[in-house]
Amino acid sequence: MKRRTFLQALNLGIVSTELYHGEGNAMSLTAILNSNFHEKELSYHRIQEIKYSTVQMKYPRLVGKNARLDLHGYGPNVEICVIKTEKGAMGWASLRGSRKDAEQIEKELIGKKVSELFASNMGILNDRHIAFDIALHDLAGVILQKPVYELLGREKPYTTDYYSGMIYFDDLEPSEKPAGIDRILEECRYDYGIGYRQFKLKIGRGHKWMPFEEGLQRDIEVTNAVAKAFPNCGILVDGNNGFTVDQFIQYLKGIPLVNLFWIEEPFHETVADYQKLRNYIKAAGISTLLADGEADPNPALLKELFEKKLLDVHLTDIEGLGFTNWRRLMPQLKKMGAQASPHAWGSLLKSYYTAHLTGGLGNTVTIEGVTSTSDDVDLSGYKIQNGKLIPPSTAGFGMPLLKKI
Repeated sequence: MKRRTFLQALNLGIVSTELYHGEGNAMSLTAILNSNFHEKELSYHRIQEIKYSTVQMKYPRLVGKNARLDLHGYGPNVEICVIKTEKGAMGWASLRGSRKDAEQIEKELIGKKVSELFASNMGILNDRHIAFDIALHDLAGVILQKPVYELLGREKPYTTDYYSGMIYFDDLEPSEKPAGIDRILEECRYDYGIGYRQFKLKIGRGHKWMPFEEGLQRDIEVTNAVAKAFPNCGILVDGNNGFTVDQFIQYLKGIPLVNLFWIEEPFHETVADYQKLRNYIKAAGISTLLADGEADPNPALLKELFEKKLLDVHLTDIEGLGFTNWRRLMPQLKKMGAQASPHAWGSLLKSYYTAHLTGGLGNTVTIEGVTSTSDDVDLSGYKIQNGKLIPPSTAGFGMPLLKKI
């Protein structure tokens, strides 16, 4: 199911119509008073202009293949939108979808009060405006002089673990003279130095890039080597749907001493396959989380898998689903006893948006890290402490644009 269809289904399905603020589903009197104050402040500002541009994010190294896709390169050129009000407030963020789609609806925002488009206790008020969802959160934070996590209900943010999500099949590169497992260990050492205390290893080399048995053995060797070299770090694995359930059980049998933090998308999700995997790990005494929902998510099936306790962590992309829709989804996950970790691969901006979603709502088991630098954005407000990502307390998402738009 594609993301647009997923969004429509989500709005018709598992999303509650209750307002959500902080830890509870009902708003306290203090929250109501704060909300009224916020909406009054937002009503003083009208949207004057929307501009578009890009910001370049740079990875510290070439990121290679995964089970399905070829080389991921050195970093994306991210499309952004900048929203300005007639009083001089400015918010910006990644654009959800294409610029062409955004331009077709931007006239619906021009001249409107910010309070007609956005409510601090909900997010965007019209799903048609989802292209500008994250930027409107940033703008509201700037107007109210609050970090986004505080708009979501927390003066002091919840923090959680932060994993390196950029350890791909770099042992297979360059193709004419593959570097081998030492390259993976070198990358883990670099990421450890950045501050990560969790590593997510891509597995599934035998799906496309190597003969299956040879690829499976390499997956096993890489996992065992990283776990041995970093005994105090969490190990996550991501199969990118590159296994059958029986093949994945073969992989688990090859890493009996590795205590996996989670297993992500080992195969395309079905009730039968996840039931078989859950039964296996229970019988084998394996304690790990099962995480899914990134690739072509089917909301009805995901809901069933969580309700049946066959999945533990919801992974749908922070931009793909949308920040507002994640705000709606989080209390539903709590009710089902599930946790979140919105997919953030590709852009460090998404990791930092997730830090604010987490900071305000909690219930996030770990955050995907995409180490990057940029000449276009000041990223210095965010810190890694004790393996956790700490968002800044400055207004909005706390990422000043350095590039003149």
